[in-house]
Amino acid sequence: MNAFEINKILGAVLGTCLLIVAVHIAAGAIFTQPAPAKAGYEIALKEEQPAQKQGATAAAPAGQSIDALLATASPEQGAKIAKVCQTCHNLQEGKGAKVGPDLYGVVGRPVASVASFKYSAALKAKGGTWTFDALDKWLTNPRADVPGTAMTFAGLSNIKQRADVIAYLDTLSAKPLPTAAQSAPAKPAAAAAASPPAGASPAPSGTAGSTPKPQ
Repeated sequence: MNAFEINKILGAVLGTCLLIVAVHIAAGAIFTQPAPAKAGYEIALKEEQPAQKQGATAAAPAGQSIDALLATASPEQGAKIAKVCQTCHNLQEGKGAKVGPDLYGVVGRPVASVASFKYSAALKAKGGTWTFDALDKWLTNPRADVPGTAMTFAGLSNIKQRADVIAYLDTLSAKPLPTAAQSAPAKPAAAAAASPPAGASPAPSGTAGSTPKPQ
């Protein structure tokens, strides 16, 4: 093979490479999408229908206490929400622990007190009792309430949902704790409307409004 034929082959190879590069540049200019103004994907959420909104649970007003919500909480709704708890906990009496301790009788129970379960050191150090307020803080964010806990549950940000779950957990006991509304003393009955105010003269005997007959 002489030098002329070698040059022809090299020229053909070089020309092919140049053509490929040109096609690549042209394709990039044609098909490249502009960079989005904001990173990520926009997910369109289907707007809830009015009928669905009627059955939805409204968020509780800011600053409302758990005790106030427990008076109207729904254990039935709480049982539905608590189904996720059954992944790690037993809810039935006498079933024992799973990944986490059993939750039967948890309301009013001392913290980290199930003898057969190995609690984290952080939860043992917490101490106290699982009152309504303590459960509310725990269910809001376990890892924020007790840093170092082994609990992986992210928590419930909706206080109405927490109240429903706590109301349901309170039914899982032979002696449920009374809520603040249930334990409040009954209000005294209103005084009779006919009772005269203090210092008023008693009404004359006889039919009210009648005129005494002359003697």
